[in-house]
Amino acid sequence: MTKEWVDWHRAYDTDPTMQARLAEVQLRIGEALDRAPAGEVRVISACAGDGRDLLGVLERHPRARDVRARLVELDPVLADRGRQRAAALGLTGVEFREADAGEARSFEGAVPADLVLLCGVFGNVSDDDLRNTVAHSVELCAPGATVIWTRGRFEPDLTPTIRAWFERAGFRELSFTTIAGSTKSVGSGRLTIHPRPLRASARLFTFLPERERPSRRASSRPNRPPAKSRASPRGSARSSRSGRNRGRAGG
Repeated sequence: MTKEWVDWHRAYDTDPTMQARLAEVQLRIGEALDRAPAGEVRVISACAGDGRDLLGVLERHPRARDVRARLVELDPVLADRGRQRAAALGLTGVEFREADAGEARSFEGAVPADLVLLCGVFGNVSDDDLRNTVAHSVELCAPGATVIWTRGRFEPDLTPTIRAWFERAGFRELSFTTIAGSTKSVGSGRLTIHPRPLRASARLFTFLPERERPSRRASSRPNRPPAKSRASPRGSARSSRSGRNRGRAGG
C-alpha cells in the first residue's frame, strides 16, 4: 500500500494537471477559511495523504492559527510526512491520524467541521459508496460548512450525478472546475440544511481493488465538459474550466 500511494504523490512533482488540480483545491480551501466566522475553524480531510493541500494554504493564510484540523490517512509514510511539515510550520492545531477514513468513527471528536475535504476519494470507490459518502457528509458538517471534492470526468462521467447528489443532500454548489487537458475536476458546496449527528458506526466507503477503481479504468482523453446550463444542477453557482497553477505541487 505504501509504495502505491507514495508513488502516486510523486506525480505532483511532474504532472502540470495534478499541480493545477491542487491549486484549485487550495483556492477553494482559502475561500472557505476567508468566510469562516471568527473563532475556531474545524477542518477534516479524508484520505489526506501528506496534507499538502491544506498545509499549503495554512502556511500563508491569516486564519491558520484558528484551524483545528484532523487529517485521516492510512498510509504511515504519507501521514508522517504531513506531521513533519505541520510541525515545521508551527501548526499545532493540525493532527494527522493513521486510520481508515472510510470509517465514520475516524472523525469522532473532530466533527462537526466547518470544512470537509473529500479529495482523492471518489475515483477509487464504487458508485454506491460514493453516493453513500455524499449522503453521510451531512453528518460531518457544522451549519454552513463547505465540502470540497474531486473526481475525474472519465467515461462514464459521473460528475453531473455527483453534483446532483450533493444538491439533494442539502448542499448549494459554490463551484465546479474542470482542469484543462485532463479529466480532473474539483467541486465545492455549502451546507444549507441543519446537519445531522455523526453515526460513528457508519461505513462511508471502501477503496476498490486497484484494477477495479474507476480512476484506473479512465480513458487517457478527457471528456468534453458539458455546457454550463446542462452540467449544473438546479441552483448551482458556477462551472468553469481551469488550467491554473497556483501554489505548490501536491494534492
